[in-house]
Amino acid sequence: MSGTVLVLGGRSEIGLAVARRLIGSDNSTVLAARRSDDLDEQEAALRRAGATEVGRVEFDADDLARHRPVLDEVIARHGPLDVVVVAFGILGDQQRAETDAAHAAAVVHTDYLAHVHLLTEVVNVLREQGHGKVVVFSSVAGIRVRRANYVYGSAKAGLDGFAGGLADALHGSGIGLLLVRPGFVIGRMTEGMKPAPFSSTPDQVADATVAALRRGRGEVWVPAVLRPVFFVMRLLPRTVWRRLPR
Repeated sequence: MSGTVLVLGGRSEIGLAVARRLIGSDNSTVLAARRSDDLDEQEAALRRAGATEVGRVEFDADDLARHRPVLDEVIARHGPLDVVVVAFGILGDQQRAETDAAHAAAVVHTDYLAHVHLLTEVVNVLREQGHGKVVVFSSVAGIRVRRANYVYGSAKAGLDGFAGGLADALHGSGIGLLLVRPGFVIGRMTEGMKPAPFSSTPDQVADATVAALRRGRGEVWVPAVLRPVFFVMRLLPRTVWRRLPR
């Protein structure tokens, strides 16, 4: 990759793992996150991996009005965007969200609405450039929403549908969109939770993501076995489905 790799969600384990794999001699990496002055650990990891230019920008995904100014600031400082990795999100507390409407809305705002707004702005920028790729992280949780995590799952279902439609709209434009559907990822976000079958690590997700990106693919399931598994799981009766764990 050449040009600028922008990670929106600069503390994301998966986002950072993808960025490490995209480091090259002629590109720069920019980490966008809240409290951007506190990204020393993340920047050091990129520099250990060989990055010579690492930038930071203040970014709050929930502040929709700041989305386009952040993108413009990155371009002004670091040049055109080559790859935009959209890696922010929250899991939320399902039990709390079932009675706390504000918390439920906050999860959906970050995991769906903020993504819709940001992706629209990102694509506007890439269209103006005439090139670029964007990576969107959906989840198998959105393929068929489970009772055990329906707030988070419903947001991912919306994002999956939006990203799929956006990819179709971009067909033939020179702008690429890669939709990544990981299963349970063992990492900081899921710490303390029992891993689900076919779990993966941030590095495994990043390996599959970068391989698909370089091949020009439009979507990738991580691990790949989840695709046929969820084809079958869609057929389960609702009486069985509602009892499945997260």
